[in-house]
Formats: sequence, structure tokens, C-alpha cells
Amino acid sequence: MIDLHTHTFFSDGELGPAELVRRAAVAGYTALAITDHADQSNIVSLLTRLRPVVGELGEANGLTLLAGAELTHVPPKMITDVAQMARDNGAQIISVHGETIVEPVIGGTNRAAIEAGVDILAHPGLINAEEVQLAAEKGVFLEITTRKGHSLTNGHVVKLALQYGARLVINNDAHAPGDLLSDEMMRKVALGAGMTAEQFEQARANSLELVKRGADAA
Repeated sequence: MIDLHTHTFFSDGELGPAELVRRAAVAGYTALAITDHADQSNIVSLLTRLRPVVGELGEANGLTLLAGAELTHVPPKMITDVAQMARDNGAQIISVHGETIVEPVIGGTNRAAIEAGVDILAHPGLINAEEVQLAAEKGVFLEITTRKGHSLTNGHVVKLALQYGARLVINNDAHAPGDLLSDEMMRKVALGAGMTAEQFEQARANSLELVKRGADAA
């Protein structure tokens, strides 16, 4: 199992990095990305604290651990610059907190994230067809999420992604130990959103591709 969207107490998660990684390993995860909420004010300090420890923590727990960030409520016109700051400071995976219907995300965030070429657009809400087509062209992965609230639009995202060829990943957006769901529950969420078993397996393969890409960038 892979989760490329997790949070620690460096933002609004309950656990420190070491405990999050340990619990994920015991739960059967083979790869994890720590992607705490970030903007232009904290992205450098966040990655400065995280990058030096991911290798050791991952090795000690027998999984691949990536240092990342979820750019959150960053004004759309600043997303490209903040994403570049993340890359320059060692982020191995970058997601953007998309236009979920349960939070007041600024309109235009989905498009700005895709145009910036980030790795994952998290919980993109009622993303439109044009943006999904652009994500397919730019190679930006769209997230299907197991998280309460954000998951309400999974079916919409799946439908458009399959129609226009955008690639999907499935993440937990884990903030607490109980958010690290089993493979079977993640599968059920995917099937409930309209994916077939084969499409679920493809989404897992997409996650593995991002893990390998991030590891190569270390």
C-alpha cells in the first residue's frame, strides 16, 4: 500500500514523523509521503526539518519515505513560485490542496496547480472538464481520497478523469492513526467512486510511479 498524502504535527496532523511512519509500516504500507500543509511562509523551514530524516526513518521501518508538501490555500497566482521553492528545497513530491467543496479554497486553484505542473492535485472537488483535459496533457495526477468530506466528489473526479485520460491516485490524506486505511477499504472507496478493479490497480501503479520518481530525485 502507498499513501502520498499524509500530515504530521508540523501542520495539523496528530503524530510526529517518526510515529506516523512507524504506524504506517505496521499497517502494511510500503511507501509514504509526508506532505504537511505549506505556503510561502513555511515551505523552506518545513522541508529543512524533514529532508534530513526521511532516509533514516524510511530505512528503519522498511518502507520508502518521501519528503513532500501540500501547498494549501496559496493564492493561485503564487502557486508556481511556491512550488518552485519546494522543489529548490528538496521536495520529492508536491501536491496542491485542490478546490474541495468542504473548504473555502480560492477559485482558480485547480487550474493554477495544473499549470504549475505539480505532482498531485489533491481532492479537486468539482473540477471542470477543461481542467481535467489539461491535467492529462501536463501529467498532473488527480487524487481520489478516502477522507471524509473531501471524498464527496470522488465520483465526479473519476468520471471526468476516465473520460479525458487524466491519471488517478488514491490517498488517505491521513491526519491520525485511524486514517491509515487498509488496502481493502481503499479498494472499496475506489469502487464506490465508479472505478473498476482494473482501474484501481492502475491507480496504485500510478502511485508507485510517483514514489520511484520522488526517490530518484533524492
